[in-house]
Amino acid sequence: MIVRFEYQGHVHHGLLEEGQITGIEGDIFNEYYATQTRIPLSEVKLLAPVQPSKIVCVGLNYIDHAREVNLEIPKAPLFFLKPSTTVVGPEDRVVYPTQSQRVDYEAELGIVIKKKTYQVSEQEASDYILGYTCANDVTARDIQFADGQWTRGKSFDTFCPIGPGIVPNLDPSNLEIKLMLNGEVKQISHTSNLIFSVPYLVHYISQVMTLLPGDVIITGTPAGIGPMDIGDEVCVYIEEIGELKNYIASTESR
Repeated sequence: MIVRFEYQGHVHHGLLEEGQITGIEGDIFNEYYATQTRIPLSEVKLLAPVQPSKIVCVGLNYIDHAREVNLEIPKAPLFFLKPSTTVVGPEDRVVYPTQSQRVDYEAELGIVIKKKTYQVSEQEASDYILGYTCANDVTARDIQFADGQWTRGKSFDTFCPIGPGIVPNLDPSNLEIKLMLNGEVKQISHTSNLIFSVPYLVHYISQVMTLLPGDVIITGTPAGIGPMDIGDEVCVYIEEIGELKNYIASTESR
């Protein structure tokens, strides 16, 4: 797993395995190699694995979630954007905005883009993917419904935790995905239940906009969405990737 971390006041990328980070030299989006540096995970702070220029979010991409919210199965991907300022990393706080009375979790598989991607075919899509990560599409649900469109309710600072790292060379087609709130499972599904596959999403979105190295596509959430409260611990788990844990905090404690 490729991770981004802070150690002794500096930010680095490395390879995490069995509680130890191996340093790397080079560019994770091009060529890199492992060094002799070894650092225990306990001595670093994991950060969001990339700093995307944008997060492209796919709505209603699990059949069970579309039914849960009483909407028709989409005939084409429905997508929207989160700004880069929504991104936080593992163990970071998600700030509950004072404007909202309901803030929801949404566990999602994240696709990390490897290189400039524009108008690629579905068959070519895998060549443009660096790997996969966990994401939480945090949503101020009352604001989303009040506005009738999704930008404001999805775009508060800290509303897109991603991590803990990036797993390359992973088959994303049948991974267990679940979300735990204060240790209780609230969402559980498999990526085999996606309406639109990972390669198709990369293809479809790239017909509209250029995706840049480090951009992230989050692929939709399964059934079981629900609210969080200040003080809650929320954890997204995806098979073969791991856990992304965050804490819900008030604006004053940010």
